[in-house]
Amino acid sequence: MGERRDGRNSADDEAAARTAEWEARGTVSRLVLGQMATQALGTAVRLGIFDRIGAGALTADDLARALATHPQATLRLLRALAGLQLLQESESEPGVFRTTRAGDLLRSDTAGSMRAMAGMFTDPVMLRAWDLLEDGVRTGETTFGTVFGTDFFGHLGQHPTLSADFNAAMSQGTRSAAEAAPHHYDFGRFTTVVDMGGGDGTLLSAILTAHPRLRGILYDTPEGLAQAPERFARDGLTDRVELRTGDFFESAPGGGDLYLLKSIIHDWNDERCATILRHIRDVVPADGALLMVEPVLPPTVPTGSHNQVYLSDLNMLVNVGGRERTEQDFTALCTASGFTLRTVTPLPSPNVFRLIEATPGT
Repeated sequence: MGERRDGRNSADDEAAARTAEWEARGTVSRLVLGQMATQALGTAVRLGIFDRIGAGALTADDLARALATHPQATLRLLRALAGLQLLQESESEPGVFRTTRAGDLLRSDTAGSMRAMAGMFTDPVMLRAWDLLEDGVRTGETTFGTVFGTDFFGHLGQHPTLSADFNAAMSQGTRSAAEAAPHHYDFGRFTTVVDMGGGDGTLLSAILTAHPRLRGILYDTPEGLAQAPERFARDGLTDRVELRTGDFFESAPGGGDLYLLKSIIHDWNDERCATILRHIRDVVPADGALLMVEPVLPPTVPTGSHNQVYLSDLNMLVNVGGRERTEQDFTALCTASGFTLRTVTPLPSPNVFRLIEATPGT
């Protein structure tokens, strides 16, 4: 009774509608509670919970004693982290916890650790400007300065420990691109790569390691370069890299035939990006190239997309004043700066980065 040609009946339709509604409600609930999850994660990272548990298991009471935290409150936090699938509580021994595979990524001793990245992006310094997102949307202006009285990078310059944390987070965020990029672009046709704003040199080190005939120049502020000597010494590349201190809004160093910008362009508005690119255009040889490593937005958001680059775009709005861009946006930037965009090459999934190559001339 009530069955249709496709074999379904009204009861099936009603059940499907209820399921769809509850899935939609679940999506909204997760978003509503998302900031709470972020705070729980950030607190756990700052307390060092994942490092304390390590590869074994700990009781909530032992952990509270080690951290000098309140026992019951500690248990409640651990259970919240278990609900977020970062920890697992023993079913046979209540109050005993170990890390999950995702939780392992928040340990300092894990290969490919995301601890520094998680710590930085859940730090109050990174989050407080988000409290004024509504203002940013209304005005189109960055809100970080409203909160802190200076711009984001100026604030880092005033706080060396925070700057080191930021550099570590950027290094962790660059690892996936550093693993893939050297094998998906013809770096071997160049002689010297200039990494502009390359921080501790994570990407440049990977490129030089994969291409032994290349030399490198790492160009950044003193704060940005602070951890670079240690990295290049550890990777055995000290004699192939020159560290140069400078400001890419003032000039670009000569001597390279490939100029590399990784996660730089999205930090700035079009005018400031054009300034950076024009300085490179002034020194790049005619047979040289510019290589930007950035996410590239599609013209419209694909149906069913879970691409976090759109959240990154809002982070650029509130914290630094930049934005994520489409291929058309990159083409316009290059043209305005004396370059011609040649190719946009995606790195293998799950990497969100693209290799955007441009050459001198329009």
